[in-house]
Amino acid sequence: MSNYNLESVEEMAGGDQDFVKVVVQTFLEEIPPDLEGMNQAILEGNSAQAYQYAHKMKPNLQMFGLELMPQIRIIEDWSKAGKNEDEVHEAGRIITAKYKKAELELKEDFDL
Repeated sequence: MSNYNLESVEEMAGGDQDFVKVVVQTFLEEIPPDLEGMNQAILEGNSAQAYQYAHKMKPNLQMFGLELMPQIRIIEDWSKAGKNEDEVHEAGRIITAKYKKAELELKEDFDL
């Protein structure tokens, strides 16, 4: 079973496989620095910055079917209400690990 789902990307592309590849490449370029920033902000206890990174990545993570909304919500709730602080580090680890698995598969599947 794949760690990603391109259904939304394929729908948006309307059968244009070159477009799908560009979207995949953009995803692979944009997410790693945001992930790094989010994880650094979590380590530093900077909930506002962690929120900004998590919120920025959310549509792309959803578009690639990574099913990380519960973890994104934990980070958002931490920023908004100071809730779930004990769960934030684990949420960051889960988001990072799941992205890394999808990244490897996408690079392999698209010869990137």
